[in-house]
Amino acid sequence: MSFILAIDQGTTSSRAMVFDPSGQPVATARRELTQYYPADGWVEHDAGQIWADTLAVCREAIAAAGLTARHLAAIGITNQRETTVLWERASGRPLARAIVWQDRRTAEACRALVAAGAEAEVRARTGLLPDPYFSATKLAWLLDHLPDARARAERGELCFGTIDSYLLFRLTAGRVHATDASNASRTQLFNLETQDWDPELLRLFNIPAPLLPRVLDTVGLFGVTDPALFGASIPITGMAGDQQAAAFGQACFDPGMIKSTYGTGCFALMTIGETPRLSQHRLLTTVAWRLGGKPVFALEGSIFNAGATVQWLRDGLGLIADSAASEDHARRLEDTGGVYLVPAFTGLGAPYWDPEARGAILGLTRDTGASHIVRAGLEAVCYQTRDLMAAMAGDAGRMPAALRVDGGMANNDWLMQFLADILDLPVERPAVTETTAFGAACLAGLGAGVWPSMAALAAGWQCQKRFEPDMKPARREALSAGWAAAVARVRG
Repeated sequence: MSFILAIDQGTTSSRAMVFDPSGQPVATARRELTQYYPADGWVEHDAGQIWADTLAVCREAIAAAGLTARHLAAIGITNQRETTVLWERASGRPLARAIVWQDRRTAEACRALVAAGAEAEVRARTGLLPDPYFSATKLAWLLDHLPDARARAERGELCFGTIDSYLLFRLTAGRVHATDASNASRTQLFNLETQDWDPELLRLFNIPAPLLPRVLDTVGLFGVTDPALFGASIPITGMAGDQQAAAFGQACFDPGMIKSTYGTGCFALMTIGETPRLSQHRLLTTVAWRLGGKPVFALEGSIFNAGATVQWLRDGLGLIADSAASEDHARRLEDTGGVYLVPAFTGLGAPYWDPEARGAILGLTRDTGASHIVRAGLEAVCYQTRDLMAAMAGDAGRMPAALRVDGGMANNDWLMQFLADILDLPVERPAVTETTAFGAACLAGLGAGVWPSMAALAAGWQCQKRFEPDMKPARREALSAGWAAAVARVRG
């Protein structure tokens, strides 16, 4: 009864990992998630597939570890955030495909909010900017476009949730409809000060209160799994949005510590302590985690396309056979030959917040080849991180001592060195790069008593490799100026 099962339901895949009592991964199972693009700027997922795949990978990981449910102390859940699911309370059946966080269909509704003067009020209450990224306008869109949905919601027949809520509901056979404070803070319906759903925001977005899940701490007993799923009931004792879970797994517990996760998107989180503080540089204020009723807050910068850019280079353009090949292409060249790839496939996130921007490849010449474009795609991730770090330094008054990195792209040594060079900052890669899943395991382990304290988790954090900056300042500034010019060309 000392192993932890972590569910990591992400944008492109559903994964389960089993961790032993020392925090080492012992088994992993993963299934790729189908992406649906029904219109320009629309992105959808099949919540039914998410549930089926999550259940399958959990069973596969437990079996691969040679364990049964009785060996598991707890389950931790981490998830793609903001993605919006609307389902029937009685059956658990989704009413429509989930609207993914990348989806931009509600851009006009967000512009209307700004035009009506609601931006300052929304930001003061939620720490977020009016943007299609967040759940509130997505949920309102579903209620307005699905037959009888709003009336059924008012009658309490429907449930809303981000992916964590939906998985919790299904894992507990419909007994628990809840979320944690970190995920709630991404909906644009949650008040950072009161730490609960905000009645004024519900009126603003026209959201019926009976739809909403209970908001619980990030660590605690959320419920137990239906025994029919795994052969015995397993407590679910930790839950957090993927970026907050990654920050927890990176032991970014002290104010000023920053981590950056490179998955489908790129998300930098800086812990700021127990008092929410609004950014002066268009970053987001969010709940990092809430323990014992006490929230800890973070500033966040969100980039919509990081690993998704490499996936597009592979699947959309056919320039690489697999993601690992991108590093080989980058190493073949001294530079991109002046080529910049701005991956604004679904608009630009922080600090621009421009849903109308669209992607472009700039600086093409007759000498441009596939490797130049691939390398430009990788460099774009680093330039976008530089934009975020500059904003964070502006809010914090200083740069951090180092940037902790994780996610699949963090395994690319060339990319991490270029990141250190363009940031002029040491980059630290941990021994466990899958820190999103590890963070979920840490939260659940705290809740189940497998690990005694956050101090013990911080002491166990290990740096696998440190990348030191090694680029001349003049070149760094010239490259960054070229990136700024490229971004200006694609702004909507």
